[in-house]
Amino acid sequence: MLDKMGDLGLTTAEAARRLVMYGPNTLPEPPIPGLATIFLRQFLSPFIYILLIAAIVSFLLGQLPSGIFIMAVLVLNAAIGTVQEYSAQRSAAALREIVRGIAHVIRDGNVKSIDVEDVVPGDRVLLSSGNKVPADLKLIDSYNLAVDESMLTGESLAVSKNAQEISAENAPIADRTDCCFAGTIVTHGRADGVVTATALETEIGRIARHVGRERISEPPLMIRIRRFTYQVAFGIFLAILLLAVVMLLSGGYDADAMILMGIGLAVSTIPEGLPAALTVALALGMRRMARLDVIIRKLIAVEALGSCTFICSDKTGTLTVNELTIRHALLPDGAVYDVTGEGVAPGGEIVGADDVNRLGELCVTGVLANESQLDYAGGEWVSDGDIVDIAFLVFAKKLGLSVSGIRAQQQLELIPYESERAFSGSLNVRDGKPLLYAKGSPEKMLGASTRMMGARGPEPVDRDRITEQFEGLARQGYRVIALASREISDLGGLPELKEMTFLGMVAMIDPLRAEAKDAVARCRNGGIGVAMVTGDHPATAKAIAEELGLCDVDDAAITGPMIRKAEANGPDALDSLIHPARVFARIEPRQKELIVDSFMRGGDYVAVTGDGVNDAPAMRRANVGIAMGKRGTDVAKEAADLIITDDNFASIVDGIEQGRIVYNNIRKVIALLIATGFSALLLFFCAAIAGLPMPMIAVQLLWLNLVANGLQDVALAFEPKEGGELQQKPRRPQEPIFERRIIEHVLISGTVMGGLSFAVYYTLLSNGTVLEEARNLTLMLMVLFGNIHALMSRSETRSIFQIRFFANPFLILAVPVAQLVHIGAIYTPVIGDTLQLHPISLKEWAVLLAVASSLFVVEEIHKAWHRRRH
Repeated sequence: MLDKMGDLGLTTAEAARRLVMYGPNTLPEPPIPGLATIFLRQFLSPFIYILLIAAIVSFLLGQLPSGIFIMAVLVLNAAIGTVQEYSAQRSAAALREIVRGIAHVIRDGNVKSIDVEDVVPGDRVLLSSGNKVPADLKLIDSYNLAVDESMLTGESLAVSKNAQEISAENAPIADRTDCCFAGTIVTHGRADGVVTATALETEIGRIARHVGRERISEPPLMIRIRRFTYQVAFGIFLAILLLAVVMLLSGGYDADAMILMGIGLAVSTIPEGLPAALTVALALGMRRMARLDVIIRKLIAVEALGSCTFICSDKTGTLTVNELTIRHALLPDGAVYDVTGEGVAPGGEIVGADDVNRLGELCVTGVLANESQLDYAGGEWVSDGDIVDIAFLVFAKKLGLSVSGIRAQQQLELIPYESERAFSGSLNVRDGKPLLYAKGSPEKMLGASTRMMGARGPEPVDRDRITEQFEGLARQGYRVIALASREISDLGGLPELKEMTFLGMVAMIDPLRAEAKDAVARCRNGGIGVAMVTGDHPATAKAIAEELGLCDVDDAAITGPMIRKAEANGPDALDSLIHPARVFARIEPRQKELIVDSFMRGGDYVAVTGDGVNDAPAMRRANVGIAMGKRGTDVAKEAADLIITDDNFASIVDGIEQGRIVYNNIRKVIALLIATGFSALLLFFCAAIAGLPMPMIAVQLLWLNLVANGLQDVALAFEPKEGGELQQKPRRPQEPIFERRIIEHVLISGTVMGGLSFAVYYTLLSNGTVLEEARNLTLMLMVLFGNIHALMSRSETRSIFQIRFFANPFLILAVPVAQLVHIGAIYTPVIGDTLQLHPISLKEWAVLLAVASSLFVVEEIHKAWHRRRH
């Protein structure tokens, strides 16, 4: 609503009434679940249900050690999951911080400073340079006002505002020049306006609604693990059912024996070590990524990044440096000089600067008609002011000029930039003569010029050639600034912009990060699509995209209005517009979500990068949100799954490689655990078919899975990269963990381990060995198999002789430690008695080692066959 309250503003009473009606100007904080709720959530899994049933039945049958062991595993897994999940999202809290502070309003005819929370619709708000806008405003009056809206729009330049210009209500945010929005920053000028919206009704409030929602997409690993969990649970149920049938047909088993056999089967098949190994693999990936300047906020995002097939990247501050840089200097006679370097650091040069005098005059004009500062402090260059003005200061230093020396000229008057004038200027005394220095749009400066500075002095201006030059640069996405000067004879009043001498032009652009082009190419080689999504001008976005290699010259940039039109025609029309495109410009926050949704509908796992508030909703919507650490707003960081601390797009690509390494290691761990479980399953079935007693009791199976083999599966998660991960195509989003290669491994390795273990168990009982001793030797054989199997699982395809033996010292240490732990348990009275373990003779050791070594031979043959086949 817009109230015309005159110069008096609202009364205190009316403001209080509206505060009750509309509520405080704050954003609500989403409820955070308590620790107890999060802890209980950890038990919502088929694996957990099966283990809980197994524990309860163990207690009912008097198998106290087995029941306690199983419950300890469940509690440990739940504790790990609770710690991970308790890092709740604080996106709405970060958004709320953005609009806190003090606002200057007119109430009861007086200027008052009030808390931002107390601002209400209809308040008359005063703005000046450096202020943060407290709410959405409709401007009443403005003077030389410019506002940094990059947090909302992604536009790198401050936007000029003018209360006299009337914009359409449905115009994009970047085009509403008569409005200011909550959370944006006034860079210079002053204004006053009437509050039209507060809290959740502001543009930033609408974003808060989106950020506060639950993420609709799941990380790919969670999808695969859940699918895998249900497959294993169904397999266990089916196996127990078949075992019961076999036992009934065989006869000789009482009810307790059948129940204990079922518990043993469930315990042997469930990969109890998977949660711990999964956590270690993800945590290790998190630590490795941190060394590459990628900070993971949510553990599961480690692998999710490696699964991404498409990246929607913000332009400003992500692919570019977010600092306007002069790329070309053009003199009136057509001479063009390229300028190297980027950002506010003066590193770089003017290539081939053979006309120092005319270039120097161009620089002097840009430095004098200028309100900004550039200083070296704390080991880095620090700037303050309008980014166009700052670019001229950097340009002067690259030419070897002293900014302070130039500004030593006596200044009579500084003419600030106003959109109505379309130029800024400075009136200075030089060599005893007053001179007007001005810079502005090429059209403005050219229209006011009668001469141009040639190599031999002033000459008639060549308007056609200059016009052709700046129009060509504008089509390439450059921002072109022209400069002119003249002597002033009459110092009365503000000097007119006329009879100027045209000095030349500079072409500015927010340049690419040095490593961005190579990073995009690496993504393409890895089968990962990249699209630029920005609120910037289409010509600028297109020029940057062409330089990056994202699009060809003939490709069009898709704009916000085009998306709005396609949206009205339905999802199919929207997808047809979005899917082939790689450049999106003049995009609003809600439209970024539409773009993400469209790519996700097309089957992609989408990562969204950005640094502004405008990026936060899409980051939450996507599979993976990536925020920039240096320039990123708190909102972007809180909405993100991971943060790039060096704001380097290339770090994302390094993170993708690490994510793929993590997933490969998780596959290795799963193959190891399932093959071990399958071997125990085969051993049990063979024993039941043969009518033999259970080969191992339930507590022995838990010991085998969690202790004797538990060290190796966790250590396997430390495996370094094999090489070539980024050259592989991304995994299909629907690809299950349990696919052909793992199934082959499980069947071959599991059959060798389970079949040979049964053969040894059967032979021992046939030769009169007592049951407890036969179980003791069978368990030792399974431990030996587990150690060899762990070493052979370091690669799915490469021979163990092709892998650096000590590349994973944790596994090399875990194998002997696990063996020694089991041997130590044999000679520890309480543990040995509970597990029914006994010392083994040297002859028995030799036989068991010979049998276990057969797995090494079979695995090497299988890998060699796989390499030959592929």
